[in-house]
Amino acid sequence: MINANTQRVYSSQMPNLLNKTKILEILNKRFSKDKHTKLSTLPLPKELKDIYKAAGRIKQAIIKGQKIAVVGDYDCDGVCSSAVLAEFFDDVGVKDLIVRIPNRFKDGYGLNEAIIDELRDRDLIITVDNGITAFEAGQKCEQVGIDLIITDHHMLGDGLPKAYAIINPQQLDDNFPFKEICGAEVAWYLVASIKELLGLKNYNMGKFTDLLAIAIMADMMELRDMNRVLVREGLKYINKRTRACFDVIARHYDKENFNFDDISFSIAPLINSAGRMDDATLSYEFLRAKSTQEAQELFKTIQDLNKARKDEERILFEDSIKNVNENDNIIVSYGHAWHEGVLGIVASRLAKMYKRPAIVFSCEKGRAKGSARSVGRFNILELIAAQEKMLISYGGHRGAAGVVLEESRLEEFRYVINNTCVLHNFQTTALSDEVLGEIDVNSIDMELMDIISSYEPYGQKNPRPTFWLYGVKVVLVRTIGANESHLRLRLFKAGRNLDAVFFNYDYVPKEGDFIDVLFILSKNNFRGTQSIQLLIQEIIY
Repeated sequence: MINANTQRVYSSQMPNLLNKTKILEILNKRFSKDKHTKLSTLPLPKELKDIYKAAGRIKQAIIKGQKIAVVGDYDCDGVCSSAVLAEFFDDVGVKDLIVRIPNRFKDGYGLNEAIIDELRDRDLIITVDNGITAFEAGQKCEQVGIDLIITDHHMLGDGLPKAYAIINPQQLDDNFPFKEICGAEVAWYLVASIKELLGLKNYNMGKFTDLLAIAIMADMMELRDMNRVLVREGLKYINKRTRACFDVIARHYDKENFNFDDISFSIAPLINSAGRMDDATLSYEFLRAKSTQEAQELFKTIQDLNKARKDEERILFEDSIKNVNENDNIIVSYGHAWHEGVLGIVASRLAKMYKRPAIVFSCEKGRAKGSARSVGRFNILELIAAQEKMLISYGGHRGAAGVVLEESRLEEFRYVINNTCVLHNFQTTALSDEVLGEIDVNSIDMELMDIISSYEPYGQKNPRPTFWLYGVKVVLVRTIGANESHLRLRLFKAGRNLDAVFFNYDYVPKEGDFIDVLFILSKNNFRGTQSIQLLIQEIIY
């Protein structure tokens, strides 16, 4: 439930009722500046700085039979990146390969000196989805005579680590035309350049797009331009089920075909759960499973971890709300020894709940380790970076970031970032991109659903269309769900009955009430029959 003033702002900005023609125009305009709209128009590997230098060194290692290590990251992007590179190396016959994914709890983030000590016998180390701030590790590699190739997509700190080659589109002198790509995409481009140098003309680069689609959506990359193309292509490959893991997931959820939302809400959280709760190597092995039996055994373990993640997330979310100051522009919540694996998820939930950026910290041994999530187009990393003098470390991208500082400085940090954003209207930021306006109730039909579906996938920079309906009559109210935490409503306007669901409701209207609703549209499949339902985001009474 939100206040009437917010609703009236949107009403006055968009006084004309939206019909299907207007909705098409609005959605088309989102992609008017996209340059890479087909696979055939994707940027070439040569646009990435150092990529052929790196590919040349890797080709040499392959030909000479040198010892190679891939060092990944424990999140979904890092796991998918590791799988892309490892699968390619298997395909071209690399015999001596180690894939090392750091454990969040034992190793911390990214390549470090301890991991290099483990890999002292390697001739070449390649990072994926990490390494751009691995300064000590870069020096260590140089000292022990290991060539280091860094592939990453995160924002740079001060200077660059020592390395044989660094591939990262965020470098100032890098000419890659689309900067918002994830670590798996960078790894994929590296594979493309190695393939080219090895003369493998018929090697199928498309088979990796299933992994790219998961990584792009899990890492909250902009779903515009080339990312949109790769996710759409990737969904096709997921539904081919050439990987045993996707066949196992489909059978478990009784899915004939996955859709884009399944990637966001089922597949990606599952892949992420192992790294959040235990060890991401489990998810890496799951993605690379050669048989259904192997994938099924790993799935059982990962599924248990995902359930544990949900339980931990629920507990921490409830705790985090207790010390939220609702008057803050940037939500900051912290507690002692909170589970680090779910900080980002809880920050996302707080950001959604309060419609403003959120940072959640876990404090231990005098340090506060936090995960931040933004709303709308607000650059949360830029805000954090501006406080660099009081931080121990930070990194990430505009939508999601990590930050570490001394626990004693948390309140100072909260005060400074909130005063920096004192005049920013996050309520508008959070909603303005996705709320299209007030819709003509007679335009809500299956044809409109097909129009909306054709612009998927929805996410960063392509938010799912959200609409207002004003003055609808409530004719039926029912609580549903195991804990009666959701509402099923029937609404009436202009001769139309509309079925609606309000998940995790914060207000219960009475039958006979007239309300305003903010909602997205969804297809409901029940016993083979398709119907339209409104998924309510907010109610104003």
